[in-house]
Amino acid sequence: MTSSYRSQAVDEHRTYAIRTYGCQMNVHDSERLSGLLEGAGYVRAPEGAGEGGADVVVFNTCAVRENADNRLYGNLGRLAPVKAQRPGMQIAVGGCLAQKDRDTIVKKAPWVDVVFGTHNIGKLPVLLERARVLEEAQVEIAESLEAFPSTLPTRRESAYAAWVSISVGCNNTCTFCIVPALRGKEKDRRPGDILAEVEALVAEGVCEITLLGQNVNAYGSDIGDREAFSKLLRACGAIEGLERVRFTSPHPRDFTDDVIAAMAETPNVMPQLHMPLQSGSDTVLKAMRRSYRQERYLGIIEKVRAAIPHAAISTDIIVGFPGETEEDFEHTMHVVREARFAQAFTFQYSKRPGTPAAEMDGQIPKDVVQARYERLVALQEEISWEENKKQVGRTLEVMVAEGEGRKDGATHRLSGRAPDNRLVHFTKPEAEVRPGDVVTVEITYAAPHHLLAEGPTTVVRRTRAGDAWEKRNAAPAQPAGVMLGIPTMGVPAPLPAPTGGCSAVG
Repeated sequence: MTSSYRSQAVDEHRTYAIRTYGCQMNVHDSERLSGLLEGAGYVRAPEGAGEGGADVVVFNTCAVRENADNRLYGNLGRLAPVKAQRPGMQIAVGGCLAQKDRDTIVKKAPWVDVVFGTHNIGKLPVLLERARVLEEAQVEIAESLEAFPSTLPTRRESAYAAWVSISVGCNNTCTFCIVPALRGKEKDRRPGDILAEVEALVAEGVCEITLLGQNVNAYGSDIGDREAFSKLLRACGAIEGLERVRFTSPHPRDFTDDVIAAMAETPNVMPQLHMPLQSGSDTVLKAMRRSYRQERYLGIIEKVRAAIPHAAISTDIIVGFPGETEEDFEHTMHVVREARFAQAFTFQYSKRPGTPAAEMDGQIPKDVVQARYERLVALQEEISWEENKKQVGRTLEVMVAEGEGRKDGATHRLSGRAPDNRLVHFTKPEAEVRPGDVVTVEITYAAPHHLLAEGPTTVVRRTRAGDAWEKRNAAPAQPAGVMLGIPTMGVPAPLPAPTGGCSAVG
């Protein structure tokens, strides 16, 4: 029997919308927030309703970029008149910027109802209810992790692919990054808990998982096992029904030979590696406090290619770090030419308030940074296209994705990801194909950012992941009721299955 004390607002099935900024960890945290809210009786606002159409709007913020606060307060300002016209509407702000600016958000935007941090996302439903009952803003920021995110309920965005968090926090002290100060020191999950979550996800139909950590291959430092990450990859290889394993983001400092061997020898670990470079200059890397140098980085690339010849390698690069000279920038261009990345995520240096780099001498003029950035992008576009052209004529197994091809409707194509994570658009076959299913196609054309298979689809393999997608979209689950913090009677409900989430600039 459950208590009859229910929120009037929840009986009306209050709707929610979550706006997510930043890295993969924030994206995964938003899945947790969705799961928490739906477990408390809220329902997702309809597509197209916009933030103003939801009863609860949650901003899951990022503090990495210099203008992060401007973006947040601009969005909050646009919602202020909407909230004034909608009695009962609530606004919550969480994530890294909330952790950092806890004392200023409500002062600058007094119409905000809840402010919560990176360490206590599980408190959101309680804080919303408390703010509603007490009719005053609730600000609660924990200084350390209250519970590993894997213990929280999750509404995953995909029925066939899932993030699995193996650690939170980071022990590095990169001078451009504020994330460790906001996420805390690295804390690893026990391998058994991670594998239990993966097995539970596979049982639900998930066939691709991405192991997630701020510095994913440093996994084991908290539990005293330097080879824990390679062991984890191999253990994932033994899980029946798990077809694809990926991970992000590793750090070159911790990228050891046992990890390369595990990648090469574990069939379901995909031939893909995203490894941030940040700069090709040893001088700049030292100023960034990155504990590797150009030779070490290129050595890792060489070993990966020797062990996994078809691996697609991507990276992150920052242009215009304080003190970067033209010679330093040319070192970065040299690494790009040598590494031949399939893709590079390039960024113009932006001050992160609260980081050592923001106070460094030698800040680079905007026009110089812009010019270097454009040269880097042009070079990488050329290399990406050349590397993609090598895929023409290859026959690939493509896992069908949802929402990857913006023009699929007009072109009568579908889209998905090859094993190396390249985006493939292919001709829609006559047979029904669902997200999560796998098709076999021959690549006929390459562009810098995608591949095209214009011929017939030779094989369509229906999967349990496709079944899971079909089941999810057939009958939306009815929301549960929400309690006002009053205990239920009788046997308590079981704890949610372990589930796992931020990889910023690793």
